[in-house]
Amino acid sequence: MPPTSLFASTPGAAAPRGAAWFAGVRAADVVECIDVAAQPQRLTEPGFWAVVGEFDGRVRAWRFAQVERSPDGVVAPPGAVGAWRGPSAAAWTSSLDRGGYECAVARVREEIRAGEVYQANICRVLAASLPIDEIEPDAQALGAVLAAGNPAPFAGGVHVPAGSGFEPVWIVSASPELFLQIERGVVTSSPIKGTATAVAGLTVKDEAENVMITDLVRNDLQQVCVPGTVEVTTLLGVEEHPGLVHLVSTVRGVLEPGLDRSPDLWPRLLAATYPPGSVSGAPKVAALRLIAELEPVSRGPYCGAVGWVEVAPDGAVRAELAVGIRTFWWTADGPGGGTLRFGTGAGITWGSDPAAEWVETELKARRLVALASGEALDHGDGRLQA
Repeated sequence: MPPTSLFASTPGAAAPRGAAWFAGVRAADVVECIDVAAQPQRLTEPGFWAVVGEFDGRVRAWRFAQVERSPDGVVAPPGAVGAWRGPSAAAWTSSLDRGGYECAVARVREEIRAGEVYQANICRVLAASLPIDEIEPDAQALGAVLAAGNPAPFAGGVHVPAGSGFEPVWIVSASPELFLQIERGVVTSSPIKGTATAVAGLTVKDEAENVMITDLVRNDLQQVCVPGTVEVTTLLGVEEHPGLVHLVSTVRGVLEPGLDRSPDLWPRLLAATYPPGSVSGAPKVAALRLIAELEPVSRGPYCGAVGWVEVAPDGAVRAELAVGIRTFWWTADGPGGGTLRFGTGAGITWGSDPAAEWVETELKARRLVALASGEALDHGDGRLQA
């Protein structure tokens, strides 16, 4: 097992050629980066890959030479909580203000009434200036902050700095949602739909929303699985997370014989399932059309995919990709020379109330944005300034 000294130990420093961390695993020393759409067969060749997919753009993978695992399946992010220096809470702006968001919700309800769509997920992107100070912001330190203040089952991060010789990426996620898991020829997805602060707050609307998306995911997986093997193993399960409860269903199926070792695996699997149904809508094509029309900025990796793929020497593929929600990403742009972003959204159905959906987007963002801003989690009035 490689020593932890492979990873940055100096506050604010990134591993020289990149670092990635997920539950039970850390990786260092990037050796290549691929565009999965252009070279999908590479993701079935032996190695450990960190994967970041944009909601409406590329899916990229970085292969790492050094991998460290924990025998008990738990590896904390290698950063130090005190090393993170984020923007102030007052610095965040939103791509949609309250009025704009509520108008978008009303528009989706009109489309539902017209029979064009059953559900669409409408999101907004929060942004704050976070300029470069000699080196890029410390992604590993933000990962440690989130792990301490908002632990999540599919948390992780990937940071490959500019100047490393490979395409850069900076993403830190506290995702609670499994997009795709591949293990021994079985593919599993666990869509989340339905959010409240307590179990008693979950509604009939939440249940209907979850059932619709679970059915969509079931249909997606049937395109790549042996007929008759796709099943819903959990329907409307309740999961508790810091400050929130979610309705979560689980769908799984047996991949077609040999598909998990075939160069066709990722072209077929992503064509069938991407972007994730829980953050697009149903029918997916109609929902994506509405999203493109109503959201003023690109989602980037928010609502895309973040995770890892590992291919054994014998060609067997294991993978765990999370839906890229509860996720921060940083880019070297904006007036200050760098911008930190965070997305938040809600699933809109005929039963949606525009004001309530806005409040749900605030609820999902409040805790994590407070952590990234170094603020106390209790804001008094319960609102996120954005």
